[in-house]
Amino acid sequence: MQSITLAALAKINLSLRILAQRPDGFHEIETLMAPITLADELEVSHCTESGIRFTCNDPELPAGSENLCVKAAKAFFESSGVEHGIAISLMKKIPHGAGLGGGSSDAAAVLKGLNELFGHPLVQEELQQIAATLGSDVSFFLGSGPSWCRGRGEILESATSLPERRILLVKPPFSVATPWAYKRFAELKNTALILNTEIPQYIGEIKVTNDLEFPVFEKHMILPVMKSWLRGHSGVESAFMTGSGSTMVAILAPFLSDREVAVLRNQISTEFGSTFWVTETAFSAL
Repeated sequence: MQSITLAALAKINLSLRILAQRPDGFHEIETLMAPITLADELEVSHCTESGIRFTCNDPELPAGSENLCVKAAKAFFESSGVEHGIAISLMKKIPHGAGLGGGSSDAAAVLKGLNELFGHPLVQEELQQIAATLGSDVSFFLGSGPSWCRGRGEILESATSLPERRILLVKPPFSVATPWAYKRFAELKNTALILNTEIPQYIGEIKVTNDLEFPVFEKHMILPVMKSWLRGHSGVESAFMTGSGSTMVAILAPFLSDREVAVLRNQISTEFGSTFWVTETAFSAL
């Protein structure tokens, strides 16, 4: 095998609770993450030159040692003892800074791709150990299907299957830095301002919640306006922010026709402007 191509799926958080702050500065979390069909495309191939070559269609992404795909490859080689030149080609379709886990998914795809390419020198537990060092969401993308993720995100428990639903993702023309969102949440968590009085939303028996909505909504006031607008639409079952944002998620009612979904997409663009990125996706198995 000279190369392998993988789909690096995005995710959405159906529930995200921020718990106690850890001694290492990170927060304990409890989150239900679900993979969706929106995906980057990543190819890993043998290379006659030594080292790691990384290319991407998105010029805004760093291509050097700070890139998460490159970090994942280096960690794989250090753990496996494999010495070989490789080339990583990434076609980005998941926007970054969006709360959709694109970078973490890409890193997990590199780990899975390299392990396949070199004949499985590492078992799943070893890949999970590497993943936990790379980022909080990387472990999830090595799993399969929706999962409850705890600790920093590396402790996984399979969740029940989700109902089939069409989903609209709406990302405004700005991103949210995850460290800032957590820091601002910590500053606000003991104040009365963070009390949530809105009517609860559910997907099946799952209560939809995101503790990071308040700090992010406080700064980016277009997002609560969009959430309220989406929740008021008869074709939307639930609307919420995923992760630390800035993407808003609209879970669509199953009775909507293709035409009605197209109308809703046009209404979003008309209401909020053409700079808002809107795409349709659905729940998926990893």
